[in-house]
Amino acid sequence: MTSIDLNADLGEGFGRWQLTDDERLLSVVTSANVACGFHAGDAATMRRVCEQAAARGVRIGAQVSYRDLAGFGRRAMDVPPAELTAEVAYQIGALEVFARAAGARVAYVKPHGALYNRVVHDEEQAGAVVDGVLLADAALPVLGLPGSRLLELADKAGLPTVTEAFADRAYTEQGTLVPRGRDGAVVTDPEAVVERSLGLARAGEVISHAGTRVEVRARSLCLHGDTPGAVELARRVRERLEASGVRVEAFA
Repeated sequence: MTSIDLNADLGEGFGRWQLTDDERLLSVVTSANVACGFHAGDAATMRRVCEQAAARGVRIGAQVSYRDLAGFGRRAMDVPPAELTAEVAYQIGALEVFARAAGARVAYVKPHGALYNRVVHDEEQAGAVVDGVLLADAALPVLGLPGSRLLELADKAGLPTVTEAFADRAYTEQGTLVPRGRDGAVVTDPEAVVERSLGLARAGEVISHAGTRVEVRARSLCLHGDTPGAVELARRVRERLEASGVRVEAFA
């Protein structure tokens, strides 16, 4: 039986402001990418999400980002490698405190937003992220785009790697994500997202922005928690996957 992990970005708020419906999403996903305070999130939010995830048996992941609260981590930034390494390790360490307090551990690392896209091609920034993960915990798996420099360097460094796909993002013919500033970069039709999820999980492929089939072999499927109607959409995706014979479970 085919199996796939479902992950979502959670804890993306701070103070009295909350963007994602964390508790309801945690009833659907198998892995939670928890914001670590740099693009979103704060200490209280991180603690709450870790407690809720641990209670539901959902795997906790550190979603590390450039230091960019105002831009939600989606603005291009140039950060010196040594500084980025320290900031990645800092974010992982902060989340680990709350994960341990909840009786769990940080189980993987995933970059967010502009950093995620940058480390697909940028060897220097990808290397800095890998060094940050190694500094925090040399056994942590790293989630990233198939074929990215990040996963290549993580593998060379001896870190476990996990390939990831996006059901609600458009792909280029090269298998990378269409930049958010372009029309159609985010797939908003719920049925289209569900069908793309099936194609990614069962066939390892997706239709690109140009209409061609692109191979995307992934062990984890991301659904963005800040999408309108994210909870119901995630539930539809999971139900359709399981009805089609796909086992939804955290990656090994």
